Amino acid sequence: MSTSPLLLLLALRLLNALSLHTFFQPDEFFQSLEPAYQLAFGDNQGAWITWEWRHHLRSSLHPLLFSGVYAVADLLARLLHLSSAVRADLLVAAPKTTQALIAAIADFYTWKLARRVYGRNSHEATAVLALTVLSPWQWFCSTRTLSNCLETSITVVALYLWPWDWSDAQTDRRLIVQLRQCLALAALACIFRPTNTLIWMTLASVAWMQNGWSERKTLCREVFLCGSSVLAISTLADRLYYGVWTFPPLKFLYFNIAQSLAVFYGRNDWHYYLSQGYPLLLTTALPFTLVGLYRVVARPASAGPVQRQLATICLFMPLVLSLISHKEVRFIYPLLPALHVLTAPPLVDFFLPAVSRSTGAYTPRRLTLAFLVLINLAIAGYTSIYHNSGIIDVLSYLRHQHEAHDPVSRPAGSLHHPYASDTSQPGITAGFLMPCHSTPWRSHMVHPTLYAWALTCDPPVGLNATEKALYVDEADQFYADPAQFLREHMSGGLRHIPRSPSYTLPPGAYDSSLLPLPHDSPAAYQQATPHDWPDYLVFFAQLEPTLQSLLRASSYAECWRTFNTPIHDDWRRRGDVVVWCLDPAEQAAWRSQQRQRALEQRDRQFDRIIQEFRNEARRQQRALPRSSPSPWTRWTSGLFSRPPAWSWPWERRSRLQLRFPWSRPSPSKWPSWDWLPWKKSAEARYRELWA
Repeated sequence: MSTSPLLLLLALRLLNALSLHTFFQPDEFFQSLEPAYQLAFGDNQGAWITWEWRHHLRSSLHPLLFSGVYAVADLLARLLHLSSAVRADLLVAAPKTTQALIAAIADFYTWKLARRVYGRNSHEATAVLALTVLSPWQWFCSTRTLSNCLETSITVVALYLWPWDWSDAQTDRRLIVQLRQCLALAALACIFRPTNTLIWMTLASVAWMQNGWSERKTLCREVFLCGSSVLAISTLADRLYYGVWTFPPLKFLYFNIAQSLAVFYGRNDWHYYLSQGYPLLLTTALPFTLVGLYRVVARPASAGPVQRQLATICLFMPLVLSLISHKEVRFIYPLLPALHVLTAPPLVDFFLPAVSRSTGAYTPRRLTLAFLVLINLAIAGYTSIYHNSGIIDVLSYLRHQHEAHDPVSRPAGSLHHPYASDTSQPGITAGFLMPCHSTPWRSHMVHPTLYAWALTCDPPVGLNATEKALYVDEADQFYADPAQFLREHMSGGLRHIPRSPSYTLPPGAYDSSLLPLPHDSPAAYQQATPHDWPDYLVFFAQLEPTLQSLLRASSYAECWRTFNTPIHDDWRRRGDVVVWCLDPAEQAAWRSQQRQRALEQRDRQFDRIIQEFRNEARRQQRALPRSSPSPWTRWTSGLFSRPPAWSWPWERRSRLQLRFPWSRPSPSKWPSWDWLPWKKSAEARYRELWA
C-alpha cells in the first residue's frame, strides 16, 4: 500500500532531475561532484578541487557516495561498449538519477511524518503530499547534488523515526531500535552540515525537560553510542581521503566563524531568513504557513506535541543562523518538510470545503486554488528549465566540440579507454572569462583531454586583518580592469595571440611560440599562470563590447551564443553566454546558421502578414450584405471593371477602361471609397505589420 506512492514519487523526481537544466549554486558541483570525480577517476583527470578540500573543511562521505555512482556508471559503459560521447552523457546523468532517488525518499517520508502527526487517512496528510509535490522550491532544488539536499532528506527520515512519545520508548524494544536509527541519521546529517546540530539540540532539549531520569539516561546512552559510531566512520573515511587525521566539522566552524571567511562570499541583513528565506522556500504556501505557526505558538494547548516541537525548530534554527553575517536560503532548507506539516491544517480549513462541495459560494476559493497551482507550476518550470540555463548549455557545447575535433573516438570498453589516454595531448582548450565558479567543471566536461581554465576567487586564508582588507581575488582583478588583466595575466598579452586553434596543428607543431607548450595534465593547464590563450573564449554578453575593443585585431570571432536569463542581480552575469573561437570554419558555419535563422524568421513574419490579410479579407466578406446584387449592379460592375488580361490584336495596347462619349475624362467624377471604415482599418493594419 505504501510502496505505490514511493514509486510514483520516484518517477516524478526522475522526470524532475532529468529535466532540470539550470544553474543554482557552485556548491552543487564543487563540493560534491568534483571531489567525487577525482576519487573515481584519479588526480590527473582535471577535477577542480576548491580551497575547502585543501584545508579539510568538508566531510568526504558526501563525495564518496557519488564516486561510487561514477564508478558504477563507468563500469556499465565499459560492459556495454558505449562510445565516448554516450559514456560522457551517462556520467553527467548518473548523479542526477541518484539524487532523484534521494529526493523521492524525502517526499515519501514527509508524507509519512504527516500521517504520523494527523492520522493515516487524514486530509492534512494528503495536503502535505500535495505541498511537497507542487512546491517550486522542491522542484528547483531537491534533485541537485548539494549537501543541503542530502541533509534535508536525512533530516526528514530522522524526524519520522524520532520517538515523540518517550514513555512508549522505555517499554517497546522496537522503538529503541527506531531511536538508534534516528540518532545515527541525525549524526550523519550533522557530519554533512554542522548547522544541522541546531535541530537535534532543540529536540533533545525538549525531550530532556519533558521526561524523567530514566528517559534522560536512555537518551544520553543512545546519543553517545550512535554519535560515536558515525563519528568514527566519518573520521576513518576522512583519514583515507585526506591522508592525515582531521576533523572537518570543527575546521568548518573555525574557518567560517572564527576567521569570518564566510563574509568573503557576501553579507546579508539580519532579517534575511524572514524576508527572503521563508518566502523563497514556501512561495504561495507562505500565508498558510504563517497562520499554522501562529496557531501553534499562540494556542499551544490546541496543537499536538509533534506540532509544537516542529514549530520550535522552525523558529529557533533561523534565529540562530541570523546571527551569522553570511546567509543563504539553502541553509534552512532542512526545515521545509516540517514547515509543510505545519502548513497543512490552515490549508485544509480554507480549501477543503471548496473542493468537497459544489456550491457556488466557494467558487472564489476554487479559483484561488487553481491560480496558486498554476503559479507554482509556472515558477517551477521557469526556474528549472529557463533561468540560468545558458551556463549549463555551454558545457554541453564544449563537450560536443571536443568530441567533434577529437582525432580518436573509441568505445568505452576498448583497450584504449578515453580515460587511459595521454592527457598531455589536449583536444580543444577553453577559457572562461566569467566570475569564478559560474559553470560546472569536469563533472560536465567529462573528457580529461578537454583542457580549460577559469578565473579563481579563493578567499584570503591565513592573512591578517590588514591583508584581508587589501586582498583582491583574480576574478575581481579582471572585472576591475579587463585590459590590464589580459596584458599581465595572459601568455603574450594582447600582442601575441594565436592565429589558429591548437587542434588544427599537427602534434608537436607550434606557431612561432605563439602557442604555449603543452602541459602535463588538465590540472596543470588550469592552474598555470599566466593563462594560455585558448581555442574557445567563454563569457557573458555584458563583457562583449569590452572584448570587441581589446581583441578586434585578433582571430577571435563569435562561433556560438545561447540565451541565459532575462535578468540577473549580478551585473557581471547579465546577457547571453557567448563563445568566441579561433577556427574560421566554425565562425563561418555559425554566421551561415545565423543567416539561415534570420531568413526563416523573416519568412515566418511574411507568412503572418499574408495570413493577416487573408483574415482581414474574410472579415470584410462577412461584413458585406448577404442579399444578392441586382442585375443593374452586376451589369455596371462588369462594364466599369478592368478589362481582362487578353485583348484583340487590333486593340490598343494601353488597355484603357471603356468610357462612353458623354462621360467626362476626369477620373475624379467617380466617388472615392476610402471613407469606408473597413478600408481604413486594412490600410492601418498594413502599415503596422510592415513598420
